[in-house]
Amino acid sequence: MKHVPEAIGGGLAMAAVSTLGDYVWATWIPSPRVSFGLAHGVLVFLCVGAYLGAVAGQTAKGAMAGPIVGLLAAASYYALAPVLGRSAMFAAWIALWVALGLVNARLRRQPGGIRDALIRSSVAAISSGIAFYLISGIWFPFDPQGWDYAVHFASWTFAYLPAFLALLVEPKNRSMH
Repeated sequence: MKHVPEAIGGGLAMAAVSTLGDYVWATWIPSPRVSFGLAHGVLVFLCVGAYLGAVAGQTAKGAMAGPIVGLLAAASYYALAPVLGRSAMFAAWIALWVALGLVNARLRRQPGGIRDALIRSSVAAISSGIAFYLISGIWFPFDPQGWDYAVHFASWTFAYLPAFLALLVEPKNRSMH
């Protein structure tokens, strides 16, 4: 299997970014606001896009695509939340990984065309969506002073890793470049 270290690295890097995000939200953001949520989506997925781009040798293109996907996902959450409540978070997360999978396929010039990209994206979205759902209790009850950020880091690693594995790992006999 090729690119397993990159997939693990992506999961760990994004777990660190998201754990930092949890700390920032808990420490410096006095009340939830749409503008903060949109900025959070942009910044976190700037990092995801840059990472996927770096793996593909196209860091700048990934760093441009990631924030757009992150902004659209955060905006969709806020648009859907009045109807779906917190479930909107899972819908946005799944859509986000489908979009990132398509971005990744383009960055890496993946063989197999759109069909393969959609399959990988769907696997990333569903597996990571399930993992995200399973860790989503890390913010409740909301008591930032009592949060164990090592648990947050482990939880985020668990949530991100399936997506990075689905998007990056290739059988040994198949080259992405």
